[in-house]
Amino acid sequence: MTEAPRTPQQTAEYVRDGMLANDNATKGLGMRIVEVAPGQATLQMQVRRDMLNGHATCHGGFMATLADSTFAFACNSYNELTVASGFSIDFIAPAREGDLLTARCHEVSKAGRTGVYDTEITNQRGERIAMFRGRSYTAKGRPAVATDAA
Repeated sequence: MTEAPRTPQQTAEYVRDGMLANDNATKGLGMRIVEVAPGQATLQMQVRRDMLNGHATCHGGFMATLADSTFAFACNSYNELTVASGFSIDFIAPAREGDLLTARCHEVSKAGRTGVYDTEITNQRGERIAMFRGRSYTAKGRPAVATDAA
């Protein structure tokens, strides 16, 4: 019996579950996936004491990792193996211990093998903390997560 094809939303959720199972960085930093959809993702991360730099603010590398993980779930949501080809991040305001950071990523452009995705990071008060732009490269014909055997 052949399984019915997945809807785009079901595919995004399937990829989320498969990628997260092996994503030790995302899990290790305590990130939580709030939402996924085709070309979109939202993740949250609480700023812990061990994430603070010498100025008692969240180290930029942790914020970049939050944005990069969110970008990964968004650009792989079609179940085509997609990797970052580069990114830039602009820090707008500091994040402090205890802040709940929310990263929302959406697809700006996807053409052929390349894509552009924007991610906004805000704190629990809705204040913008950082803006991230990721560029992606898709390996056509290779799934991000292996499909179930029929």
